[in-house]
Amino acid sequence: MAIRRGALDAPRDAPADGAGGAVSADDVVGADGTNSRVDMLAVGQLFLDVVFGGLAGSPRPGEETWTGDFGWGPGGIANMAIVSARLGATTAISAVVGDDPLSGLCAGLLEREGINTSGLHTVAGWALPVTASLGFDGDRALVTGGTPAPGKLGEILDPDAHPRVAVVHVDDTTHDVVRPLVDRGTKVFADLGWDASGAWDTTVLDGLDGCYAFVPNDREAMAFTRTDTPEQALDSLAERVPLSVVTLGARGVLALDAETGERVHIEPVPVHAVDVTGAGDVFVGALAVASLTDWTLRERVDFAALAAAITVSRPGGAASAPTRAGLVRWLDEHPSGAADVRFAFVRDAVP
Repeated sequence: MAIRRGALDAPRDAPADGAGGAVSADDVVGADGTNSRVDMLAVGQLFLDVVFGGLAGSPRPGEETWTGDFGWGPGGIANMAIVSARLGATTAISAVVGDDPLSGLCAGLLEREGINTSGLHTVAGWALPVTASLGFDGDRALVTGGTPAPGKLGEILDPDAHPRVAVVHVDDTTHDVVRPLVDRGTKVFADLGWDASGAWDTTVLDGLDGCYAFVPNDREAMAFTRTDTPEQALDSLAERVPLSVVTLGARGVLALDAETGERVHIEPVPVHAVDVTGAGDVFVGALAVASLTDWTLRERVDFAALAAAITVSRPGGAASAPTRAGLVRWLDEHPSGAADVRFAFVRDAVP
């Protein structure tokens, strides 16, 4: 399914926001039973996310804290897959799962979203990691229990996969994943995780070789590029990928198309942030879907910013990502002359 201007048709039996996917698994699987004929493929580490939002502050030892802002569901690379499916792109996922109950639970939820899960590979004796997200002071802290997925991503990726776009958790082992996809014409959006060691080894950026886009936040971008400002980091990253994007949180988004020289600074969508967990993942997934259109750079980044802003205005992290119809519904519920002009292209694209 190619998505073009004016062609973001409402999915059949479209669910309420956060309650399921846009297409059935039968629509996503190719004639040969593989995930080779999808719009978007997500490749990387899968987690089960448990999200606690709306906390007044960091929990203190010896105390118990309650919050009504709670959600759970598949996390990590699944966040990009879920938002992609909800925004109308046929979507598949490649990741490692275990033989534990949580792995089965996540796989079932992904299938309910309409995501092709034939690329999930089971490793006996390994259990899916669980991440607890604690949201307070306008940000979130993460605690993950478990061990990273065994093996390399190249070992689980269908060699015949031919998606139009892909989001890949890249590192120094993923060249065998990225290069074949690029050679088959796929636009690869690179995802790099937070470096808990604080070293920010610049050789990690070698994993961007061949990728179309890289979308870090400002702290990650400056740390990896050894620069002092997001603008400097953006220019440095533009030497590595055709599309560099640096998210600034409440200050908006910077984007630079190295091939055309077009540069934009997108203002943030004004919302009351309830839970910022997964906002970056939703942004990347929505931007990947937008790359299937003929929209301008500003429109593509605006589309992703709108999807991410709606997500953070609700509890539950990336599990609260909107559907296509939900984008327009949110705009209707938050009328603004400036927003009506800014997001007119979204209304044109979503009946």
